[in-house]
Amino acid sequence: MFSTLRFFEGFCLAGIILTLYALRIELCPPGKRFMITMVASFVAMAGQFLMPGLAALCRDWQVLQALIICPFLLMLLYWSIFPESLRWLMATQQFESAKKLILHFTQKNCMNPESDIKGVMPELEKELSRRPKKVCIVKVVGTRNLWKNIVVLCVNSLTGYGIHHCFARSMMGHEVKVPLLENFYADYYTVASIALASCLAMCVVVRFLGRRGGLLLFMILTALASLLQLGLLNLIGKYSQHPDSGMSDSVKDKFSITFSIVGMFASHAVGSLSVFFCAEITPTVIRCGGLGLVLASAGFGMLTAPIIDLHNQKGYFLHHIIFACCTLICIICILLLPESRNQSLPENISNGEHYTRQPLLPHKKGEQPLLLTNAELKDYSGLHDAATAGDGLPENATANGMKSM
Repeated sequence: MFSTLRFFEGFCLAGIILTLYALRIELCPPGKRFMITMVASFVAMAGQFLMPGLAALCRDWQVLQALIICPFLLMLLYWSIFPESLRWLMATQQFESAKKLILHFTQKNCMNPESDIKGVMPELEKELSRRPKKVCIVKVVGTRNLWKNIVVLCVNSLTGYGIHHCFARSMMGHEVKVPLLENFYADYYTVASIALASCLAMCVVVRFLGRRGGLLLFMILTALASLLQLGLLNLIGKYSQHPDSGMSDSVKDKFSITFSIVGMFASHAVGSLSVFFCAEITPTVIRCGGLGLVLASAGFGMLTAPIIDLHNQKGYFLHHIIFACCTLICIICILLLPESRNQSLPENISNGEHYTRQPLLPHKKGEQPLLLTNAELKDYSGLHDAATAGDGLPENATANGMKSM
């Protein structure tokens, strides 16, 4: 019964994490989405740092379990306090519920309903007769770009969370040489500190390089740390066997710890950025479904850790090689992703399809970009009509627009 209840507890926690993540993304303006997500990550990190101290105070696991579950009872009040996502209601054509929510916001903010400058309410009244239209995640299969973006991010999250255990196992040693109780707190706080440093680095890197550039940088660091740990350490091990080499096992251990720390640092950022990236480029109508796929891929990557432990570390080296090869594939695939920084969230599948790949570096002034945005495509819509008019084009006009002076 305990194992069954623990299973359902984890099942429900996954739903809570997914729903809160989607709500944070949908409630924030474009410039604040990443900041709010990182604030939530830091709050989760604070709980991770406080958990061992809470366990030491409780001493009894039953008291600890009850103390952890009690705050979740407050979530029962969310049904009446926390509003539904207005963005999701509008995207799924639930206009009756959207109207009630807008009127509720108007009353709470002490606003006059008649001061509707943009005429939202009259337009909403016209659409009340339309039936709600919810979309299943299976609809992604018929798309051209959206399914590719989600699959790439699923592979990234699987690789990031999967290889994270390889680096952690390399840092802590393949065999536990000291009792677990003596080494538990050191290992726990080391992993938590590396995750905290990774979140701090993401705040800086994503600010300057964007979502795609930051994800590419951290994936390159993960691949380098993995390849150096697999190749360079084996080379050092061969040279250390020669008596005249001057190398000892301590040199190999220091390199292994260094590469493991860098790998854990970068792989944690890869997994976190993949989930956030998916939340931004997946349309509102299927955002929870897309997030569920990426989080499920991350869970499958983490699931490889106990599989290796169950087999007494057999196949560990092959396990690391497979994920190292995946990092190389992911580096190429990341270049296919669009950049979502300061972009509005896509509402339906057609909006998600319009998220196309842009060049990693901005094009120079006067240079024609390879891929155009929707606004730029609209500017070219009248060229055909102008060309048929013969002399209707100005002297400095070309087939791609106005000639640069």
